[in-house]
Amino acid sequence: MENSGSPYASSPENAARRSEQPRSPEEEDKEKPTQVRFLVSNTAAGCIIGKGGQTINEFQSESGARIQLSRSHEFFPGTSDRIILISGFYDDIMKAIELILRKLLDEAAEETTDSEARTKVRLVVPNSSCGGIIGKGGSTIKAFIEDSNAGIKISPQDNNYAGLHDRLVTITGPFDRQMHAIDLILNKLMDDVHYPHNLSTPFPYPGYGPPMGYMTPSSPYNSTNYGNSGHGGRYPGNKGNVMRSPASSNQEGNDSKTIGVADEHIGAVVGRSGRTITEISQVSGARIKISDRGDFIAGTTDRKVTITGTTDAVHTAETMIMQRVQASSERDN
Repeated sequence: MENSGSPYASSPENAARRSEQPRSPEEEDKEKPTQVRFLVSNTAAGCIIGKGGQTINEFQSESGARIQLSRSHEFFPGTSDRIILISGFYDDIMKAIELILRKLLDEAAEETTDSEARTKVRLVVPNSSCGGIIGKGGSTIKAFIEDSNAGIKISPQDNNYAGLHDRLVTITGPFDRQMHAIDLILNKLMDDVHYPHNLSTPFPYPGYGPPMGYMTPSSPYNSTNYGNSGHGGRYPGNKGNVMRSPASSNQEGNDSKTIGVADEHIGAVVGRSGRTITEISQVSGARIKISDRGDFIAGTTDRKVTITGTTDAVHTAETMIMQRVQASSERDN
């Protein structure tokens, strides 16, 4: 059931023709604006934003799509992951997704020696549109899996959160197979009259805030701060917004907290050549110091990680560090 017209077919030959033979929906839908949402961790969000928003602005300029992120405390209900909203025309959205996923894949490759390590993509899709992806008796999703050679799973409807009308479509596999699957799914969604094509915010869950015990950070990565930089994109930037550093939060004074991180997970926190810890520090605005090898918290084999900054910055950095530790632990298991 190979679809030779798709730029995301699983063979390397077809994948290499991405820029030469772009696939679009029917011609009349090609210029119809739409949107797609998917989840990323706080740490991955920092990687996509880049220092001072440089990376996300470059991605917007290169793709022509608008890319917004939920704030650092706005998580998809039941998870600790933020939401990315990509808006624009079909080809622009697919280009933006490609840029983002390649960036995340490159980052993952730098942090692990496992050549088979792959990122997974979790699309946020309304309940009302999931039926079209599944198809009668599961026929459509089976066809998508066979066509793309990617893994595609749809989460059950979650009734634990009142007002949550979205489900997660998880796509796994090598990069080109993931892109092929996203291509098929987005085409299907664009034909769905019930699918919302004009969301204005990546986080349409006003009743859900940070989890209990979590201090809301004053992060500069407000979803409205990153309009297109104006170089070739279709969406004007929000020039009226002033980007603030977390360190310039209204909350004055410094806070300090020491947490323990198992010695075997310190590498995941530091990253290659210190890139990860530098990124966490830049995104959160906190200063982070890790004890020397052998300098453990008394009675444990945990290294001491001391985080200093405003209360907001400390909590943001701690959350990002623990996400890295959790990801490292999951890889080890």
